[in-house]
Formats: sequence, structure tokens, C-alpha cells
Amino acid sequence: MTDNAELVFCPLGGVGEIGMNMGLYGFGPANERTWLMVDCGVSFAGPDLPGVDLIMPDIRFIEAERKNLAGIIITHAHEDHYGALMDLWPRLEVPVYCTPFTAGLLKAKVYGHGGVDVPVTVVEQGERIQVGPFDVELIAMSHSIPEPTALAIRTEFGTVLHSGDWKIDPEPGVGRPIDVKRLREIGDEGVLALISDSTNATREGVSPSEADVARSLTEIISKAKHRVAVTTFASNVARLRGVALAAEACDRDVVVIGRAMKRTLDVAAELGYMDGIKPFLDEEAYGYLPRDKVLALCTGSQGEARAALARIASDDHRSITLNSGDMVIFSSRTIPGNEREVNRIINALVSDGINVMTDRDGLVHVSGHPRLGEMEQLYDMIRPMIALPVHGEAMHLEAHARFARRQGVKTVITAYNGTMVRLAPGKAEAIDEVPVGQILKDGGMLVEPEFSGVVERRRLSFGGVVVGSIVLNSSGEIVADTDVVVIGVPEVDEDGDDFEEIVIDAIEGAIESIPRKRRRDPELVREAARRAARSAVVQRWGKKPVCKILVSVV
Repeated sequence: MTDNAELVFCPLGGVGEIGMNMGLYGFGPANERTWLMVDCGVSFAGPDLPGVDLIMPDIRFIEAERKNLAGIIITHAHEDHYGALMDLWPRLEVPVYCTPFTAGLLKAKVYGHGGVDVPVTVVEQGERIQVGPFDVELIAMSHSIPEPTALAIRTEFGTVLHSGDWKIDPEPGVGRPIDVKRLREIGDEGVLALISDSTNATREGVSPSEADVARSLTEIISKAKHRVAVTTFASNVARLRGVALAAEACDRDVVVIGRAMKRTLDVAAELGYMDGIKPFLDEEAYGYLPRDKVLALCTGSQGEARAALARIASDDHRSITLNSGDMVIFSSRTIPGNEREVNRIINALVSDGINVMTDRDGLVHVSGHPRLGEMEQLYDMIRPMIALPVHGEAMHLEAHARFARRQGVKTVITAYNGTMVRLAPGKAEAIDEVPVGQILKDGGMLVEPEFSGVVERRRLSFGGVVVGSIVLNSSGEIVADTDVVVIGVPEVDEDGDDFEEIVIDAIEGAIESIPRKRRRDPELVREAARRAARSAVVQRWGKKPVCKILVSVV
């Protein structure tokens, strides 16, 4: 046994939130641990971060420890588990391990959008690899994407099972089903800690199977009289295959619409996951097919403005139209935060007489995460000494913790991003805090939130902007007309007075009130003019715009 060694777990993202998953396992003495990173995910920015594309974990802690980072293992190819890899890997430059499907999607993403071509070592489900002091076995799980894996991480102190995203599905649609036999064997060997998905820990029962959804979709599509469009997560290959089989059973051709969908299907076909499926058609074929013989498989299930379904709903797609009596099936769930965008599209479709079906209307979607019934089965197989819930917000983590205690787990630890937990030796407990936070992908830049300009963008969205230009001579006299531009501010106030003129009067009045000698200080003039301009708008409008004043001395 290594002297003074400890086994620790420290999440940098995904614990206390949905998305942005990144966990660290450390082994060794406190001052010289070797680290293993599990997953490298993103979250998607909402309206509170205008202009931001993606949110990633702040990796300053492990970046400082880069020489001790043995590698990165990706459990599966969902964006919240691997989406930050291209952007953050150049800061780490360590070996990356993933399954063939994940490697294929990563390569396709680079080809389609550009970015860093991250070198990866491809490993199969069921394979065992050595990463530094960590003996890692990739165990086949079931989830809403091919080749999801749990990790049995073995060290001198015992085995930790990191579940990744999972559910128990004996008929996953594509790929291997969850390896229940191997999970039981690992449980029989003895498991120190289970670090597991909490997403559906508030839900009773057992999730339906992908096979159930495929059968339901076939029945629904068979009753449709006209065109059918199905939108779902592009990464859910089992669902795409199920839709294709349903279409074939109903004598319909499938037209694929959307680059992300095409990219996923190309990778899936290369790996054999589309074997036996009738060839898909490009969108150019759509207009030539009889109305009752076509099924459009399209991106946009989350209301994304640039995705295919949004453009179809707004009658802005170059090739695809839907008419009254056609059907759109949302074979997906709406991710929290996307409700407004999704409802906007649904309302547009319904207004055109199109029949819309969601998971509230029938079995057209099933979660890829375990409910309590499945969690109970996993706990019965694994029988861990320690349980540490991850992958969820506070309510999910607490529900998982209560459940684990009911299962008789001796030690249950609720941790959050930045909490370093010692798993062994001795008492399992939180022992330290490391810096955590967010990195924003803003256009082509990675920036910390405080330096991103996002706070000012939010202010701009509420109060607009006022820009003024003043020209003074060396004596402090105004020698040219004051110029003002207002953006996002009403043209006139309630009395009909022009806001630009209101601001000009306020600026010039403020300058005239400054003693002549003091007007020679451009900074003093600039600040006085800024305050006056802002105050004038606040008095007449009641909102505070961003005010910028430019002072030139000639």
C-alpha cells in the first residue's frame, strides 16, 4: 500500500446542476496525487447569457495539476459529457479514451464545424485499460445513445463504480444491452463506492424501453393520413432506427433533414448500427414523394432557431413544407429552459392546422435515465459501502441520497462542484474545496464570465444604449455640434420630445455648468456628460441605459 495515499473524488461540473459533467479521481499522497478525469461536458447558455454559445467547467484546478493528469475517459457522446473536449483538451494535452461511436462523432464534429482534432485511444465496451494507477473497466450500460459505459475504477483501496448516464433497458434498440451479469460480478467482488446518476431520482417506477417507443411510433404513424415529421435528439440512434423501422412498416420513405442528424446517421452506419434499414433520402426528394408516403426526420426538438423544425414551422425552409392535416411528433422531452422556444414552434404549427403530438399525448419518448425502480436494481447488484449522488440539481441529489440510505448504504455523501471527498482510507468525508466555476464559449473565444461582457449585454437588452460625442478646444469650449445616438431607447418621450434632443440638451447643460478652467479636464467632462445623459433618460423613460460619452480635444 502506498504510504499516505488517499483515493479522492472531486467534481468540477455536473453535481448540483444538469449538464457540464466533469469528475476527477485522485490517487496518492495529498501533495502528489495522480488524477483521472471522467467526462468533459458542456451546458447550453440560456437567455441570461446573451450571445454565449456554450458553458464549460472552469478547469483551473486540474490545469495547474496537468503534469499529474494521467488521462481523460469519456463515458458516452452526449454533449453534456464530451462537448467541451475540443475546446479544453489543448489546455491539458493528455491521453483521451472513448468508445468507437464517441470517437466517430468527435471526428465528424471536427470535420463538420472545424476545431481541434483531439487524438483518442478507442476502447470497446467490456475492455480493461490501465490509466496511471487506475485500472479501469468499461462496462456496457443502456442509455439514449450507443455505447454508454460505466467505469469500474480499481485502485489499491478498492473499486469505485462510476455509472455514467444509464438505465436498465433489455431492448435498447441498438448496441449491447446493459451488462447486468458483469455488474453483479463486480458487486460480488466488493464495491467501495457507487457514484451514480441522479436525474430521475424523484420518479417512482421503471422507465419504459426504447422498444416500447418504437412500437408506439409505428402504431401512431400507421394512423396518419398525410405527411409525418418526427423530431428527436440527433444522438439517439436507437430512436432514429426505431422511426425508420416504423416508417418502413407504414410504407413511408424517410427524408433526413438537418446536419446534426445526418452526421450522427453517417457515424452510426459506419459502425453497423443502421444495418438492415432502408436507405434514407435527402431533403431534395421530399417534394416528389406522395403526401401519405413520406416521413421527415428532422432536428429541432428543443426549439433551436437555426434547426430544421423551426425553419419549417416559420415556412422558411428551402425544401420542406407542412400543410394542414399533416402531423409532427416531438419524440423528445423539453429540456428545462427551452419551454418557450419549443412552445413557440408548437403554436406556429398548430396555427397552420398541423397535428402536434408530444410525450404528453402518447408514448413517443422515454428517458435515458433510471427511475427509482431501476436504481433499486443497481444498488441490489452493487451493494456499495459508500454512495455519492452526481448528475443532478440539489433536489435530485438529495432524493438520491435519501434513497441510498433506504437501501442500507452505510455512508452517503452529498457533495457539490468543487468538493473534494476522500473515499479511502478511513472515514469517507469532504476534506477540501477546490476552485470551480464556468468558462463561456463566446464566438471563437473562451472567457471567464466576469470578463465576457455578458453583464453589460444584459443591461443593453433592458435599457438600450446612449452614445454621445463631444468636441472641445483646449480652453474647454464646445466647438462642434454634440452628436448623440440612442439604440434600444424609444424615439420620443410621453410628451413627444425627441430622446436624442433631450440627451443633447442634458449633455450641453452639464458641460456649461462646469467652471471653464475645469472643462480642460476631458475625464471630468466625460463623466459629467455621462451622468447627465443617463439621468435625463431615467427621468423621461424610467429605465437606465448604458451610456458612453466620447470627448475629443482639438
